[in-house]
Amino acid sequence: MNPKNPTTQPPLVSTITATYNMGHYVGLAIDSILAQNYPALEVIVIDDGSTDDTRNILSRYHNDSRVRIIHQENYGQTKAKNRGIKEALGKYIAFCDADDQWLPDKLSQQIPVLEAHNGYAVSYGDVLYVDSDDKELPTPEFKRYSGKITGPLLLDNFVTFNTTVLHRAIIEDIGAFDESLTMSIDYDLWLRVSLRYPFFYLPRPLVRYRVWEGQMSHRTDERFVNIFKVMNNFFANSPACLSAAEIRRGWAHTYVSRGRWHTVQKKHLPAMHDFARAFFYRPHDLRLWKNVARLMLGR
Repeated sequence: MNPKNPTTQPPLVSTITATYNMGHYVGLAIDSILAQNYPALEVIVIDDGSTDDTRNILSRYHNDSRVRIIHQENYGQTKAKNRGIKEALGKYIAFCDADDQWLPDKLSQQIPVLEAHNGYAVSYGDVLYVDSDDKELPTPEFKRYSGKITGPLLLDNFVTFNTTVLHRAIIEDIGAFDESLTMSIDYDLWLRVSLRYPFFYLPRPLVRYRVWEGQMSHRTDERFVNIFKVMNNFFANSPACLSAAEIRRGWAHTYVSRGRWHTVQKKHLPAMHDFARAFFYRPHDLRLWKNVARLMLGR
């Protein structure tokens, strides 16, 4: 929005919510998008074959011209979100998972930054953790970055999915979500985007992120399978874009992370295998040796 020309129309933002059996929460997510103090938005909801009361909840929005509801068979979150992207008409695309909620000024904080600095591909920010009953939880702090973030991103996906807004043209350039993945689809996308475009980190909470037993992030074993697939594909497709040291550090960090999870699960042999792989890539890694010590001490 241009303060010097109040008649300038703000760019349209297409928001995408893919939902599967989230009738308990999806209305809250949609309401949080519609409550934005940013005026130009369309809400695209992809009901991915829900069998609970989702269809009944979504029927509340049939008379709201801002909301488009698409019912499809259960193809999984990746295809559902890609369907939303194909349906999007906006200059910008943003995502809100069905169990999360946006804060009211999310878009009004992010769109002016992207409009004023069109070199940035993605704007993202912080979250507030809430439980299944919307009670706030302690929120861990993450180190986040602006600019060219590929190196740090190899060590941690600090770009929280539901806080992001990106140019639709970036999707047209880079491609949408990899439909061979079932999880970590955003991590794969951010890595690919980061090779060509800078990110802008807005250091303020933008989303209420729900922590509860039904969320996909608790499927840790499946998540690591997908992360390793993401990294294999990324390094294979972009060998000249990273230094050998960055690649070794990325692999070591990922193996240590999975080894740490195996340790917590008391799977000691898989943990030692992961730590051995990390040693191969980065034998002097301090994080590796701290976790080996924890394993040996039975912590």
